[in-house]
Amino acid sequence: MFIMESTGEKKPGPRRWFTSEFKAEIVELCQRGDRSICQVVKDFDLTEAAVREWLRLAERGAGTGDGGLTSSEKDELAQLRRENRRLREDLEILKLAAAFFAKEAQ
Repeated sequence: MFIMESTGEKKPGPRRWFTSEFKAEIVELCQRGDRSICQVVKDFDLTEAAVREWLRLAERGAGTGDGGLTSSEKDELAQLRRENRRLREDLEILKLAAAFFAKEAQ
């Protein structure tokens, strides 16, 4: 019989969900400088990757991040793309109508 040895790694548990208020508090704790990111991770039983992602998103939202779009900019971009698509469809309809009436006028 083969017995596997434990590597000491924990198996991932069920995926947890956090409110935006909780994330904001964690970000504030990290940015304040009272505790290191590692200490906050240990104190609140979080993953370092999650906390770093929350920090990155908070910096981006404040306009000091890596140049990515903020959530309001993403919303505006989506709205502009919808409007652009609608205008292109309108243009195609007008082109077809102009061609129809030009042919009919001859």
